[in-house]
Order: sequence, then structure tokens, then C-alpha cells
Amino acid sequence: MAFWSPTSFFTSKVPRKILFMFTLSLTVTYLFYCLMSCYNTLQFPFQESYVYQTGQVTEETTFITLREKLYSTTSQGYFAEDPVQKTVTDPTAGDDKVSTVNHAVNMEIGERTTEWDSSQAVPTKTAAGGQGAASEPEHQESSTTDDDLSRRVNCTSDYGQKKLPQAIIIGVKKGGTRALLEALRVHPDVRAVGNEPHFFDRNYEKGLDWYRDLMPSTLEGQITMEKTPSYFVTNNAPKRIHTMARDIKLIIVVRNPVTRAISDYTQTLSKKPEIPNFEVLAFKNRTLGLIDASWSALRIGIYALHLESWLQYFPLSQMHFVSGEQLIVDPAGEMAKVQDFLGLKRIVTDKHFYFNKTKGFPCLKKPEDSSTPRCLGKSKGRTHPKIDPDVIRRLHKFYKPYNMMFYQMTGQNFQWEQVETQ
Repeated sequence: MAFWSPTSFFTSKVPRKILFMFTLSLTVTYLFYCLMSCYNTLQFPFQESYVYQTGQVTEETTFITLREKLYSTTSQGYFAEDPVQKTVTDPTAGDDKVSTVNHAVNMEIGERTTEWDSSQAVPTKTAAGGQGAASEPEHQESSTTDDDLSRRVNCTSDYGQKKLPQAIIIGVKKGGTRALLEALRVHPDVRAVGNEPHFFDRNYEKGLDWYRDLMPSTLEGQITMEKTPSYFVTNNAPKRIHTMARDIKLIIVVRNPVTRAISDYTQTLSKKPEIPNFEVLAFKNRTLGLIDASWSALRIGIYALHLESWLQYFPLSQMHFVSGEQLIVDPAGEMAKVQDFLGLKRIVTDKHFYFNKTKGFPCLKKPEDSSTPRCLGKSKGRTHPKIDPDVIRRLHKFYKPYNMMFYQMTGQNFQWEQVETQ
């Protein structure tokens, strides 16, 4: 029997072939696993790009679908309150993580209630946030802030952007500007600041960035608006607004200047009961019949004087004048004109209004339900003090030439002289 040594195994040809094949198989196996591990890495960028593109398409189509739904439902009545949600893939969270995006972009319009409260003393359900039942005869005036709106519509800040206003309600004080703004905010394509910014008369030095930051976020096709009635009587406001945007649209709510002055005085009286009576403030010398036109309550009503400053910077085609009287008598008719002026579809119609005889002006309501209409708060529609009829007659006579000039400048006859004859 021949002796076998370990060296003979490695020096023989057959074992060397087996060793080579074994090493080769290990190498091939290693290379195979390397290629498989690199495959997913090489494919990931393409997958991520595909998911991102899909997300974009989904969001755009959802916005279009939502807008069509709003138009279709509101043409029949009011729109639904339930927010529409859409689930889209989040490209930054991986393949297995999905983020739910709340697309209730315009659904807050049915809930906007800045300075609006219930007009009738009927019990309502207690809200989840601890709101009391609205069963008392007098309700506290509610105020919807921009923080409230941002909490209700949490997706607008993510998908919209803040822009400078494309339309401003510039006047006039006690003309019905708050009622007009709240009615406009019902429209899904209008986003407006609840509070008056007073940028062009009090805060101009803070700059346009500060002003823009006050605006709500808007999506493509939506209009950003604000209202500050004191702009109309501010000397620098026309030039400043023109510097910001030459093509901006301006809305002015005007009212019989005599009635407007009494309403202005009534508001001041509620805050300062110690002020003199209306007759004392309206005249420099009542015996001689000298009216004090420097008193702000009377000076605001000289509309032709203030309009002349605005016409130096803006054509009449960029201005729209709303009749404060017609806004009470026929709110839907005035809203139709305003929506046309702003280039909006006529969504706010007579179905959205209910005339409250107690308050003496229309209230907003949802046409499809039986809930209590929502009216401006108790700070609006105050009872006017009794004014001497002779004083009212003299004021009508004072304003008449200015009114005629205003009619000629605007091309509209507001027929305030008919009130005097009546």
C-alpha cells in the first residue's frame, strides 16, 4: 500500500482543478450578490422621480375636481361642509409611508363668521369647542380671526402662497363695507383678511413684505382682498396703492351722506357717551346755518372731493361703486354686480340672504339647510338717536351739490335726493 502525503493532493492535477472551480464559484456568487444589492440602489432615483411626478398630477387634478364640485353644488344651493380629503404618496417618506393631504381649500367659506352671530333666539347645538347654546336673546358678537381660518384650512399654507391684494374695499366708513366683505367671503374664489390692515394710512412704513404677510394664502384662480374704509379719505392712499399695483380693482360702498353721518355719530356715541349732541357738532353756528364741514363725520360724505384724488391715479374702469341702500334692499343684485366686476362666477345669490326685520338688514344663510341665519353682530345696526328734522333738511341741502357732482363723476345716480323729499 503506497503512502499518501498531503503535498501530493495539492500537486496533483485533479485536486487543483477542483480548487479552481470552487474558487471560481465563490467569486461568481459574490459578484452576483453585489449586483443584486446595487440593483435597488440604481433603481431608487427613478422610482422616487415617478412617485413625485404622480403626486404632482394628483394634487393638480384634485384642485380642479374640487373647484368643479364647488361650482356645481353652489349653483344649486350651498356647498357641502365636509372637507374633501385625498391620499397621495409622500416622496420624502419612502415607498411605504403615505401622507393624507386635506384638500378643504375653499370649504371654510361656509364657516366664515367674522363679526356675525345668530339673529334669532332659537336653541342650537353646543359646539365641540365649548361654545354655549345660542338661545339667549342677545348674543356676543363673534370674531373670526385669521388664526381660526388657518386652523380650519390647514392645507392652504402648504399649497397656496401669500400675495398682495388684487382688490381692495377702500370705503366708505359706515357705508356697509363689513356686510359686503362677509358676503364676498362666501365665494370660494375670494380670500380676504378679516381685520382691517390700515396699511396705506397707518402702517405704510412697515413695508410691503409686512403687508403681504397679513394676507391669507391663496391658490391659482383665487382673489386676495382686504377692506379698510379709511383709505378713501386718506390723501396718500391713492398714490401708495397705485405704486403697489396699477391694475388693482377698487370697491367703494357709498351711502346717503346724511344717514352715513348720523350712523358715524351713533358709533362714536356708543363708545364716548359724553360727547355733545349731533346738532352741536354739525354746526359752527346753527343760528346762521354754518355747517362745520371739518367735522370728520360730515367731511367723509363729500364723496366727490375724495374721489377726485383717486381719479388722478386710477380710471373709473378700475372702480366699482356699491349702493349701501341697495345692499340692504337687494343684496343679491348688488353682489351680482360686484362679482361681475371682480371677474368671478355668480355664486353668491339671493339664496344666501335672509332679511331680518329686527336688525333691519339682510343676514347670510345656507340655502340648503334650516339653520339660523348669521347676521352682523350687535355693534352693527344700532338705533340712531333722534335728530332735529330741520338739521337733517339743512344737511341734505348742504350735500346736494356735492352729490350731483358725484353722480356726474361716477355716471351713477344714487337718488339720495328722493329721501329728502320723502
